Amino acid sequence: MLLPTFSLVALLSSVAAQDLGVPLSWRKFSNSRPKDERISIAQNAINQMTPQLNSGTGEFNGIGYWQSGNVWSVLANQDRLAGTTINRDLVVNNLNLVFSRWQHYDQNGCVYNDDAMWWAQAALYAYRAYGNSDLLSHAMDVWDHVTGYVITPDQASSGRNPNKNFAIQSTCNGATMAGAVFWRPTTDDTSINSITTGLYLTLSAFLAEYTQDSKYTSAAIQSAEWMRSHQIRSDNLLLDSILATDCSRSPDGWIFTYNSGKYIEGLSVLGAITGDSQWTSLMVNILNSAVKTNVWEGSDGIITEGASPNENNDAVGFKSVLIRGLAEAWTRNANNGPLTTLIHSYGDVQYNALLDLAATGNTYSSSWPGPPQGFTSWGQMAALDVLTTNILTN
Repeated sequence: MLLPTFSLVALLSSVAAQDLGVPLSWRKFSNSRPKDERISIAQNAINQMTPQLNSGTGEFNGIGYWQSGNVWSVLANQDRLAGTTINRDLVVNNLNLVFSRWQHYDQNGCVYNDDAMWWAQAALYAYRAYGNSDLLSHAMDVWDHVTGYVITPDQASSGRNPNKNFAIQSTCNGATMAGAVFWRPTTDDTSINSITTGLYLTLSAFLAEYTQDSKYTSAAIQSAEWMRSHQIRSDNLLLDSILATDCSRSPDGWIFTYNSGKYIEGLSVLGAITGDSQWTSLMVNILNSAVKTNVWEGSDGIITEGASPNENNDAVGFKSVLIRGLAEAWTRNANNGPLTTLIHSYGDVQYNALLDLAATGNTYSSSWPGPPQGFTSWGQMAALDVLTTNILTN
């Protein structure tokens, strides 16, 4: 159900957020492995993935373009969290390679704004890890490109975006459409969705932090407000998409981990850089719901979404985005003991499931509850964020 006003969302959210406790039904929500062992486990898994690199394209065999960008995100985060530079040359060289091949990281024949921003996000993680200014420039270039497909307040009022050939609704369900980001940069595509807008929010918030330029902060706030007004379901999970032409939306059951995960990440950064507690409070409420829902996990807490042992599909990569968002929330809220305990415990549930139920040596199935299977690039890709994040959250 689409909630018409934030006041109702806030009311429902405050009820849901009363208990940040760890459900006792969760399977193995702690571990005692020392940090050096956790670093080794994660790097060994990366080492199983890197032979799949196509050195001519900067992408990985067996997975899609956006999924390959997320592998580079993990490698950069691994070095940062482990305090190493093992993966640096691979990450930097290939992010530069792909940027040279595809203008704005926008792959020809694909042209999705979210695809471009997955790669820009990888460039920002790598900038944070290595301080390479070229990577920051890549992310800024993508932001400039995608900003042409963000509905501004003036465009919402006039019902026109200059890069689209159709009229847009000024409001949907009584709330402005300003801050929404079109999924595709083609002139005729009318779809707006949570992942594209959430990526833009997160990209903007990181760029605001790294450049201190207020235009990025303003952009992040505007997109965060749009998502708060339009995309939060009554149980605090993120809805998927809406059409700019008539406000019709995707089915209420289209609920995916990565929509909530990317919003959690963006709100975590936005709350930290602005000092505005409303964004942190909203993040906590959404996070609490995301890790306790029965939509993508059972009572044992293990994520079941995207289990595809025999072939790759987009959903395989969704759950790793949620885990990455939780890591950012953990980093930005170290003084919130109940929250960090919840994140640590949820991460350990996934970590222990991978190691106990889905592992064959250093390779992992895309089905985290198991059973184990031989190596697939999509299964390995999905597991990497869990293994790397666990370096941080224990």
